[in-house]
Amino acid sequence: MSERFGGAEALKGHGAMLAFSGIVAGSFTLGALTANLVDPVAYQALRFFLAALILGAVGFATGSIRARDARAPWRWLVLGAIFGSYFALMFEGLKTAVPVSASSVFTLVPLMTAGFSWVLLRQVTTKRIALALALGAIGALWVIFRGDPARLAAFQIGRGEAIYFLGCVSHSLYVPLMRKFSRGESAVSASFFVLGAGAVVLALYSWPELRAVDFATLPPIFWIALAYLAIGASALTFVLLNFATLRLPGAKVMAYTYLTPGWVILWELAFGHGLPDPRALLGLVITAVAIILLLKHEA
Repeated sequence: MSERFGGAEALKGHGAMLAFSGIVAGSFTLGALTANLVDPVAYQALRFFLAALILGAVGFATGSIRARDARAPWRWLVLGAIFGSYFALMFEGLKTAVPVSASSVFTLVPLMTAGFSWVLLRQVTTKRIALALALGAIGALWVIFRGDPARLAAFQIGRGEAIYFLGCVSHSLYVPLMRKFSRGESAVSASFFVLGAGAVVLALYSWPELRAVDFATLPPIFWIALAYLAIGASALTFVLLNFATLRLPGAKVMAYTYLTPGWVILWELAFGHGLPDPRALLGLVITAVAIILLLKHEA
């Protein structure tokens, strides 16, 4: 698909995705600050519940959620469980993983999504996009292994990064499955049912831990992070993503995933956490090349 709207509308799409990548990046820093305060599955159950309330209020007020969208509820349970597992594993990984390194794992999602999309939907990518995805993966691996060839050769990966990688596999599977299971629901409606079903699945799984949380003793940063994750990193990013996909080709939307590590560095600096190992910064340069390839017009 080309940039049908062109000009100003395309620029709005790019602006939306720039904001999207920056907001998503904040979840890594805030997640690392709060990951050890509450069981990660229980944490995500709360987040999904709040985000579902927000989207539900918007959806019912605008009429974009219809009763018939609840057909075949098993779809929403499967998608909610898969999407919920991504966030639960993300926060479990952030207990030990450095945010910049974890966000680099996230840049592997487009490559894995392309693989799952071929298996489930028989979607193929152009050679240029395949090259861009491969470069993005190389840049991500360079950051994950701290820019140390010896660590890469020995495949010494941190426990947190390994756990989060499993979450990214779930995220990659979720994208083509959502398309495969869709029956024409609006984006708001589909997101509401996925988040609602995910909240139920996560709450049932973590019920003992959820009941044991002493909410009165949790520090302010927990509530700030929870509000940010539910409103900003869930509901708002969904709106931005939907806005951009109507104005930009899929490859260009995908390109902004590679900006996440750079945004995380800025978030880390804002919180006084300093810069990552200079050797790891080369990986970000490689991902910058991937961004340029993905943003370039198709020949």
